[in-house]
Amino acid sequence: MVPLQQGFSLDPQLLLDQYGPAIISAAVTVALFAISFVVIYYVGKALVVRVLRTGLRSRGINETIVGLVISTVVGITAVVALALAATIAGAGVVLAAFGTLAGALALAVGFAAQDLIANFVAGIFIIQDKPFRTGDWIEWDGHTGVVQDVQLRVTKLNSFDNEEMTVPNSDLVNAVVTNPMGNDKLRVGVDFGIEYDADIEQARGAIVEEAKNLDGILPDQEPSAPVTSLGDSAVVLSGRVWIDPNKTGYASTVAAFTEAVKKRFDAEGIGMPYPYTEVTGSVSMDGVEGEFQA
Repeated sequence: MVPLQQGFSLDPQLLLDQYGPAIISAAVTVALFAISFVVIYYVGKALVVRVLRTGLRSRGINETIVGLVISTVVGITAVVALALAATIAGAGVVLAAFGTLAGALALAVGFAAQDLIANFVAGIFIIQDKPFRTGDWIEWDGHTGVVQDVQLRVTKLNSFDNEEMTVPNSDLVNAVVTNPMGNDKLRVGVDFGIEYDADIEQARGAIVEEAKNLDGILPDQEPSAPVTSLGDSAVVLSGRVWIDPNKTGYASTVAAFTEAVKKRFDAEGIGMPYPYTEVTGSVSMDGVEGEFQA
């Protein structure tokens, strides 16, 4: 057995006298911190969650947003409980250093994820304000699509060719979004050009009569066909009917309306002109001059 060096002692009483107070103090601090954290966190969580859930639901806030707000506030409650428990236990200096580091990290993450945060906040506004619903077809910034799913970061849509589109929510919030299905009535307009020497009343009568025979039009809204413009080669009449966009398809109505009126015009001999260009002038080839017309 190796003898202990001279002057070194393992006297338990001496060790207890030397390190006992520090160990007891550390144990008391840890226990006080744990008890304080548990009490503050669970009591605070119960009160905050109850008040928030009651207040938000009483105002008709969407359940998705209610759950998101409650989850966020519960996380904040945990951080506050941690800070208060550390202060009560006497670890304020360590907590202050930790808070400074956490603040710097949060600032860096905030700058890096500002687009993500913007889309996230925009998603909350879309869910709450409901400018469109699943199944609506919308138009924005020259794009068109049918809404499939509204998420907190993106909105998923299908094009009319069944192509899937994923659009950041901030793009939709910052754009002028047209929702033709937002109301229970939608006007469908199709322009028809007739020759200048054609009978306008005859053409209008044909358009209105064919409009009345379309499937899905609203019977309480009379079709019309006013003259809307005088083109370079045609007088333009706008055939107008009203539909319920939630029951009758817009594109199918336009297609059926256009085909029906074209057949009717052909049957009645109403011409539908198309633009053409006439080029005139003269040319000289090998010293031979001549005029041409095309």
